[in-house]
Amino acid sequence: MTVGILKEPQGENRVALLPETVSSIISSKINILVESGAGINSFAGDIDYEEAGALLLTREEVISKSDIVATIHAPGEADLERMKAGQVLIGVLNPLMDPMLVNRLKERNITSFSLDAIPRSTRAQKMDVLSSQATVAGYKAVLDAAGRFSRFIPMLMTAAGTIRPAKVLIIGAGVAGLQAIATARRLGAVVEAFDVRSAVREEVKSLGAGFVEVEGAQEDKAAKGYAIEQTEEFKEKQRQVVHDHAVKADIIICTAQIPGRKAPLILLKKTVDSMKEGSVVIDIAASTGGNCELTRNNEVIVHNRVTIVGNSNFTSEMPVDASAMYGKNLMNFLQLFISEEGELVLNFEDDIIRGSCITHNKEIPHQRVSEALKL
Repeated sequence: MTVGILKEPQGENRVALLPETVSSIISSKINILVESGAGINSFAGDIDYEEAGALLLTREEVISKSDIVATIHAPGEADLERMKAGQVLIGVLNPLMDPMLVNRLKERNITSFSLDAIPRSTRAQKMDVLSSQATVAGYKAVLDAAGRFSRFIPMLMTAAGTIRPAKVLIIGAGVAGLQAIATARRLGAVVEAFDVRSAVREEVKSLGAGFVEVEGAQEDKAAKGYAIEQTEEFKEKQRQVVHDHAVKADIIICTAQIPGRKAPLILLKKTVDSMKEGSVVIDIAASTGGNCELTRNNEVIVHNRVTIVGNSNFTSEMPVDASAMYGKNLMNFLQLFISEEGELVLNFEDDIIRGSCITHNKEIPHQRVSEALKL
């Protein structure tokens, strides 16, 4: 079996596999083809890949000679045109938000697997790219906020007086939110966190943060740990509670997202209007609309002397560790496709393969994606 690794589009510094992971995969009887220059922004040169056992080729050659094409972002139209019917594509395809891509993959008869659709289970944890990349994003978001904040984060007792610690509010206590809590606490901040899922209360408290709870949230076991859409009545109550805590905060990190849906609007303009001058809002949900009403994706704005950063690409700012973690997830996923002889085998009886397959044989076997496209 041959796996091809492509260089990611401009603005993305990560790569799907680093040389250290390439050498591990090759030992499993898999050939690795890498587009020349693919790892340059992750500080991995072509010679590093060659020493790990990969073959360096042009982009066109990698696509044409691979059984599986592995990426982070979905390939563009030109790459899809080069792919052969029956070829396998693996990446973070975000199928619920990109129906045009799904239809193109279906039309081209490409078998596609989206790593962001892998079922949440104990067995699949080692393949969970959403969690690994969210870890990076939550950590980096706090550091970015600290760099933009005009004061110290920890309490300092000096000869010139005592500096009070910064107050940080984390909106959303998923993987990114929990990592943000841990990072802010390590920096010495006083931290509170809000989430609609009561199940995360103990995790938040175990990290030393206060838990901001709004009664009446709906939860769904079928969501497998993800947040779900809430009623308008609850959203209004939620915004008021968040408002009361936000106006006292120095830094707010927004991480709340719902898979396949627009990010919930939690931090309203009127709340930002009431925040302290010099406060900082980091919104890592910006690419899906943001949790803050004033967020603009990939932009930094200042509103009433409050800095609002819309950045969903913090992982690209830490490309070495982010790529290493992504690559380990990808390697573990690839193990599901390999026979003892090193051949490509698609076993749709496997719940992880079945649950992450978006297109196959000109069909859309993924039920949720298929239903969304019909709507």
